[in-house]
Amino acid sequence: MRKILYCASTLSHIRNFHLPYLKAFHDRGYEVWVAANEEGSIPYADHVVALPFAKSLISPQNVKAIFLARKLLKEQHFEFVSTHTALASAVVRAAILLLRNRPKVFCTVHGYLFNENDGLKKWVYLLPEKICAHVTDVLMVMNQEDYEIAQNHHLCREDLHFIHGIGFDSSRFQPMSIEKRIAGRQALGFGEKDFLFIYAAEFSKRKNQECLIRAFAKAVPYAPNAHLLLAGTGTLLKQCIELTKELYMEDRIHFLGHVQNMENLYPLCDAAVSSSKIEGLPFNVMEAMACGLPVLISDIKGHRDLVENEKKFLFHTEQELTEKIINCTLDSETFLFWKYLPEKYKLNSVQEQIIEIYSS
Repeated sequence: MRKILYCASTLSHIRNFHLPYLKAFHDRGYEVWVAANEEGSIPYADHVVALPFAKSLISPQNVKAIFLARKLLKEQHFEFVSTHTALASAVVRAAILLLRNRPKVFCTVHGYLFNENDGLKKWVYLLPEKICAHVTDVLMVMNQEDYEIAQNHHLCREDLHFIHGIGFDSSRFQPMSIEKRIAGRQALGFGEKDFLFIYAAEFSKRKNQECLIRAFAKAVPYAPNAHLLLAGTGTLLKQCIELTKELYMEDRIHFLGHVQNMENLYPLCDAAVSSSKIEGLPFNVMEAMACGLPVLISDIKGHRDLVENEKKFLFHTEQELTEKIINCTLDSETFLFWKYLPEKYKLNSVQEQIIEIYSS
C-alpha cells in the first residue's frame, strides 16, 4: 500500500489545518501516518507517532527526534513526506538527509520566521532551510515575500509553488442577522452603541498583544465607546493582564481565554485587529474578513497579501495603530472592507491546487 507521512510540531496543528488533506489521501487509498509531539487520535490517520520535538532548535531533544524520525522513515518506506511548521520541517528533513533511499518531500511553509532584511539574525532560521533544501523536492509558500525568499536562496531541489494558504473553510464564518447580533452582544454585556474590536491569538511576543494594549489605551479618551476583546491563552497572558491593570483599562480590555467557537464571536464585533510581527497567511484575519469585519493589521508579510492595495488597513507603528483605532471607531464606514474574503483563499480552491501539486 502507498504511504504518506504528515509531520507537524503539534497534533493541534494537524487537527486545525490538515484534516481535509488527510481525508483526500485516505480516500485515494493511501495509508496515512502522522508524526507530531504526542500520540493521539486523528481522523483519517491510520497511525500517529510521537516525536520529542523541543521549541529550541538546538535542544538535545531534537537530535533524539531526528534519529527517531530516521528510524521511522527507514522502516515504513513512505512514498511521500509532507512537512509543516518550522520545527517539525527542520527535524524531519534533517532525518531524511541521513537516508540513502529518500521519499519525495513536500514542504509547506506556514511563514518563514524571518524577513529578508533581518540581517545576521535571519541566518539562525535561514541556514537550516538551506541545508534542508537538498532533500526538499517540492516547496509551497503562501505569501509573496516568502516566495521571493525561497526563490532568492534556492530553498528547494525542484518545484517552488505559490499557494493561497492551505484553504480556509468559510462555511462556518458568516455575518449574523441584526437580531442575533444584538442578542449576542447583550449576552456578553455590551450594547448597540459599544464598538467592539477583537484579536484572537496566542499570547506571545510574535503576536505582540502588548503593543495593541498600549495603542488601545491611548485611543480610549477619543473613542469612549470602544472595547477590546482578546481571545486566547499563552505564556504572556498574565503579563498582558498586568499591563492592562497598570493602564487602568480593566473595564475596556476584556480577556476571554480560549474561545472554542470563534464563528459565534466575530459577527458580534465591529472590527478585528492583528498586531502580529510575522505571519504566513493568518486564519484569524481571514475569519474576521469572512464575517464582514474591517481589519486593522500590522504591515507585515501575509497581512499585506490579504488586503493587497488597501493601505488604509495597515499600520507600521503603535501610534499609527492608535490613530486607526480612533478613526475606525468614529468613522467606521471609511474602514468597511471592500469585499469579503476572496474565493482564491477558500478551501475548495486551495485544496484542488495542492492535491494537484502532490499528484504531478
